[in-house]
Amino acid sequence: MTDTSKQDPQTDGAGKWASKDGQFRRQTSTFRDAISSDPGSPFPPEVGRYHLIVALACPWAHRALIVRALKGIDQVRDLLPVHTVDSFLGPEGWTFEPYGDDVTGGVKTAKGTGNKIPGHESKKRIRDFYKAADPEYAARCTVPVIWDNKKGTIVNNESSEVIRFLNHAFDQFLPEDKKTLDFYPEKLRSEIDSLNEWVYDTVNNGVYKSGFATTQQAYESNVVPLFKSLDRLEKHLQEVHNSGAEFLIGSQLTEADIRLFTTIVRFDPVYVQHFKCNLGTIRADHPNLHKWLRNLYWKVDSKAFKDTTDFESIKKHYTQSHANINPTRIVPLGPVPDIKPLDA
Repeated sequence: MTDTSKQDPQTDGAGKWASKDGQFRRQTSTFRDAISSDPGSPFPPEVGRYHLIVALACPWAHRALIVRALKGIDQVRDLLPVHTVDSFLGPEGWTFEPYGDDVTGGVKTAKGTGNKIPGHESKKRIRDFYKAADPEYAARCTVPVIWDNKKGTIVNNESSEVIRFLNHAFDQFLPEDKKTLDFYPEKLRSEIDSLNEWVYDTVNNGVYKSGFATTQQAYESNVVPLFKSLDRLEKHLQEVHNSGAEFLIGSQLTEADIRLFTTIVRFDPVYVQHFKCNLGTIRADHPNLHKWLRNLYWKVDSKAFKDTTDFESIKKHYTQSHANINPTRIVPLGPVPDIKPLDA
């Protein structure tokens, strides 16, 4: 998820996220290295070296939090500590230090953990880390960020790559039952890649292309494919459930489930109303997708899926940060509940 350090999201927000044709186009990530034990790797796995910077509201950063918990990386002291920013995305981007009332208008944001990275506690903005890594950096500053505190640089800021290398990067430090977990198994890679490709374009990014569109044509050209893809997922999951399986690709949890979850868990609470993705809801119109969502949240691994999902931060971020979409910054109370029980 990007910040708007070169923009003012409080005055022109979504309008400046879109191109002249009204279409939202996501920026390509810049830092693309990996933590790896391969010989000659500039970023070998070590305890006490790397830090994960996230926004709890961000679906892309949420992916990394889920994999970190699933793999048990969170159980090893100082292996990959997490630092979270405030929910409000203001004119200087994501910030560890909350903006004042002069910027937020007095709204109550969802506070993060702050920045506790040794030697860098004075850094108050995500942009401070980007500038430390590259003084010439002038693009948007995104989360998640994997920060290397030994070299004082960013390893990677592309979520799809972060969750891919976290899959095995720290296995040598993990207990046997965790190091053997593989969310991108070789035998399923072609299926995972195929599903990820169209889900990313029309669903993960489709909600943003719908919500940040600034013309009717741009909006309709994205929201319709979004719901066609939700219908496609619904049909696919009906076949999965009929076979007695639970996950997108058979009986095994994979990164395809993780990548989709962070969008679908935000769909009814935020995307339906805030991004105008209101041709239907998950809970009312997609029963198999709804069952899959609740299964992950309540049953599969609550520490990984449930405990990393912060509905307060999610709702406050979207509705308070995008003043061009929601100028009053009123946070809707519904839906109630944010997610339904497993047996609903």
